[in-house]
Amino acid sequence: MESKGTRINRKKALSMEEVVGMYIREMKIVSGLNTQRIFEAWDKASGLGQYTLRRFFRNGTLYVTMSSSMIRSQLMFQRESLVGRINEILAEDPLFTGDDSRVGYVRELVLK
Repeated sequence: MESKGTRINRKKALSMEEVVGMYIREMKIVSGLNTQRIFEAWDKASGLGQYTLRRFFRNGTLYVTMSSSMIRSQLMFQRESLVGRINEILAEDPLFTGDDSRVGYVRELVLK
């Protein structure tokens, strides 16, 4: 039987978002998840997922191979705005970890 003076120390309650973030970091899947989130942000920002053949991300640069040279030519003039829109989408994404040293925000877009 416990005495009345005994108190149970309770830890601060964590939100589900904090727990998921801790789990992702602990399992060391941040880079892979961030890369997938970047590819999804490209599809959403450009609206051209069906014309995208390949996507590759390294050192802040997103490389995208398009199936249509005509679409690629039109997108060349919109690269800066696409990078901005991609990063806006990523900033709103609760699963994206922007402070990851290996896979962070997009700095440059290369269209092939």
